[in-house]
Amino acid sequence: MGAITPIGNDVEAFGRALRAGVSGAGPISLFDASNFRTRFACEVKDFDPFAHLPRKEARRMDRFAQFAMVATAEAMTRAGLDPEQLDPDRAGVVWGAGIGGLGTLEKEITNFALGDGTPRYNPFLIPKMIPDIAAGLIAIKYGFRGPNYATVSACASSAHAISASADLIRAGKASVMITGGSEATITATGVGGFNAMKALSERNDAPQTASRPFDADRDGFVLGEGAAALVLEDYEHARARSATIYAEIAGSAATCDAYHITAPHPEGLGARKVMELAIRDAGITVEDVDYINVHGTSTPLGDIAELKAIKELFGTHAYQLNISSTKSMTGHLLGAAGALEALACVLAIHEQFVPPTINHFTDDPEIDPKLNLTFNKAQDRQVKVAINNTFGFGGHNACLVIRKVTS
Repeated sequence: MGAITPIGNDVEAFGRALRAGVSGAGPISLFDASNFRTRFACEVKDFDPFAHLPRKEARRMDRFAQFAMVATAEAMTRAGLDPEQLDPDRAGVVWGAGIGGLGTLEKEITNFALGDGTPRYNPFLIPKMIPDIAAGLIAIKYGFRGPNYATVSACASSAHAISASADLIRAGKASVMITGGSEATITATGVGGFNAMKALSERNDAPQTASRPFDADRDGFVLGEGAAALVLEDYEHARARSATIYAEIAGSAATCDAYHITAPHPEGLGARKVMELAIRDAGITVEDVDYINVHGTSTPLGDIAELKAIKELFGTHAYQLNISSTKSMTGHLLGAAGALEALACVLAIHEQFVPPTINHFTDDPEIDPKLNLTFNKAQDRQVKVAINNTFGFGGHNACLVIRKVTS
């Protein structure tokens, strides 16, 4: 595992912050947001790409790709993977990014608009902008010649990347896959665009408590940035090299609401179906699930619809679950959200705790008070099976089932 996040720039720091319930939100420093309705976000702090990457290479990458490379390097190190010892044709990369190099695109278009009309575009504009470039850069660095592509499905992008990577290994088409996602959209265009949709919280006077999933006073999501990388491996391949195995991707599924471009189905029909299919794919029952890391963006409609789906599918077992939204701490990383929250599920299984949903102040009368939404404080509990839900604009739904490995 590897991570660059608003609450920690490696896996250990991220895990400590998850347990402590740390908020990553604060005033925007990446651009002048003084005229915007939302002037805060969950930025990655103290990130110097030149401390991790050769200067020439780093300058040819958008921030989202820099995040991807650094998170992957940590994952490779933690996994003890030596590319020289791998079959390069059996190692691949599937990486998720919902938007890609938005900062690069914004900069180049602004420079052109402010110029004399002569197109003086950077020759690296297109390679820096396209969402698939992170997958390509990772493969080039490590010499992986196996399956390689990007998944682009808005906020479900990196969960779909993990699912696709697991399926490639299951199908015998790869032995090792680098997967995950990255995003860097805290730009004037990103914030302005989401503001225009009225999707972002505007709680400028209290940014650290602005992301408040399931709270009666939630007013939208908080934009985040960063990356999470996972090394997935065929079980026998991992055992043969005595790798540390943190968890298993036991199942996954994908559905679509087919309802609205941005709003979820009000009854959570697509969300319910994707969880049902993922559980079936994993060969388990709803009673086997201990923890759900929900999409939980802190939007009025989305939070309610997801909980309706959980109650409908899990029945009385819904009251035995721990449910939490780690977006309350990290903000919403858009295309990287699924990977980061899958990593949170792996840590929950490995360390046997449930990260909290922070910033809960007022109960929502539309939410069943008997559901354990793990408000404000982490809880120690046995977690053998965790579910990670990720939903995206366009109605995309992704679900991962992550399981403790016992043998």
